[in-house]
Amino acid sequence: MADTLLLRALKGKAKKLNFSNKKLDSVPSIIGKIVSLTNVELKNNRIRDLPPEFGSLVQLAILNLGNNELEDLPEALAYLLSLQKLHVFQNKLRTLNPRVLIGLQNLTLLNLNHNDLVTLPEEIGRLCSLQYLSLDHNHLVHLPSTLCACVEMTELHVAYNNLQGLPLEIGYLTGLTKLHLQRNRIKELPEGLGKLLKLTYLDVAGNELRIFPTELGKLPLREMYCEENPLLNFTPVHSVQEEEVLALKEIAARFVMNELKDRFSYMRKAIRHYPAIREMLAQASRCAMCDEAFLNTWLECVHFIDVRKDLKTKNFVGTIPVRALLCSYKCFNRKDHHFYGVAFP
Repeated sequence: MADTLLLRALKGKAKKLNFSNKKLDSVPSIIGKIVSLTNVELKNNRIRDLPPEFGSLVQLAILNLGNNELEDLPEALAYLLSLQKLHVFQNKLRTLNPRVLIGLQNLTLLNLNHNDLVTLPEEIGRLCSLQYLSLDHNHLVHLPSTLCACVEMTELHVAYNNLQGLPLEIGYLTGLTKLHLQRNRIKELPEGLGKLLKLTYLDVAGNELRIFPTELGKLPLREMYCEENPLLNFTPVHSVQEEEVLALKEIAARFVMNELKDRFSYMRKAIRHYPAIREMLAQASRCAMCDEAFLNTWLECVHFIDVRKDLKTKNFVGTIPVRALLCSYKCFNRKDHHFYGVAFP
């Protein structure tokens, strides 16, 4: 029956082919001759692989392989240079063929929900046109840093996995508008999250977060979900301050960074010859009180922001703890601020 339908499609130079719910164990190789196809639906079958001839569908833009029995991405997909949308949800994927990922240069949407993925290959970062990636309901423990090379991405869904954190390079995804991370095991969000200046939707419900990154307040969030996290409570207690002793490296770094503020200083000219030092100073942070730069020694504090008022979200009412870094006890002891030292039980 499948062969008969394919012959008809071949004669009619069909652009769309729907073989969903046909109880197919395999796809006939004759499909490779229907080079006019731009959309193929193969969901809800028992397909374990695709024939090599499938790679001849050079005009194919949309392919749905959802709810089949694939354990890896078929090799034939590597040749579908026009493919823009690929659905492989609810299969048995345990790995992603790196060769296939390298070939899908025009892919904008990839749906891999409900599979058995534990890791992603480094080559995921080669999907240079990817805008939408969904990995919900897998077994991922971490995401490779190369994923952050997909700078066209606007939506990332990684809910219901076993993630313990995000790549430090997450800030490179500057076009990201929606980030779904609910129901993982994330203990801390990277500071790079504050660079996602187009992020309007953030869901981190059901994780293990205690505090949010320092620049969360800069994000244009409209919806935020963070329930079922062990967030820090606003419970001030008296504490004893330790005497502050800075390392020589920290003292020198702060001196150099202060000198660099003067555009006419000798230090500005001299540091050009020391790339290693420039790279080290590029990792510096700024004090939330005095705005002075510091390198490795700081006082970690917390302040509580009103989500509805400060972030202007539409769905959440209440306060959340946001990390703040102070350069010294001198700043911490200044009056009229709302920063508190952090005590983890």
